[in-house]
Amino acid sequence: MSETPIGSEADSTAWIVIPLYNEASVIGDVITSLLPHFPHVVCVDDGSTDGSAEVAARKGAHLVKHPVNLGQGAALQTGIEYALAHDSCEYIVTFDADGQHRIEDAIEMLEFARTEDVAIVFGSRFLDDRTDPGWIKKVVLKTAIRVTNLTTGMKLTDAHNGLRVIRRDAAAKIDLKQDRMAHATEIVLELGRTGLPWREHPVELLYTDYSKSKGQSVLNSVNILVDLVVR
Repeated sequence: MSETPIGSEADSTAWIVIPLYNEASVIGDVITSLLPHFPHVVCVDDGSTDGSAEVAARKGAHLVKHPVNLGQGAALQTGIEYALAHDSCEYIVTFDADGQHRIEDAIEMLEFARTEDVAIVFGSRFLDDRTDPGWIKKVVLKTAIRVTNLTTGMKLTDAHNGLRVIRRDAAAKIDLKQDRMAHATEIVLELGRTGLPWREHPVELLYTDYSKSKGQSVLNSVNILVDLVVR
């Protein structure tokens, strides 16, 4: 991973928010790689049982803990509220704990948000051909995109990508109720309702054996869609 900032100095106005659940084997490296670029890394430990919280604290992240597992949506909401409580926070970058997001992409997305004066930048793995999720996962993701776009009225090319840049005024309007994975559609819906300008930006996702083992199954993806309809 990169040891020096790419195209910018360390950015103290952007706060990284990482939902964290049982990622003790990888979260240390993720935090260590982020901190030279982003001094404010917030890990929301969502009831981990493998020592993830201790690793995050030891590596220098801001640590907020849920005593029990509430789900990724709840962890994101907690992290966003924590970041917004600090006056230095101008942008929030949501980032996954499993190592599949690239710091270079986060830096480029932040620069894009500033230069293009947009409030929300969604990372998309489908705007170029660098990412190969495999055909089964691709079918599931494309189905989720269609459902999300129908539900939200937006036209995204990648609906379940956790790498996002959200300006403070947009982040302040987020109030996630979907506590588990259905939050990915809910956050798109809430950001779209702000009426603030948004864009997508190409990113590359790093599918390691580890991250693949943590991925969504077809059955779980169906459960996400059912959860959205029921709630």
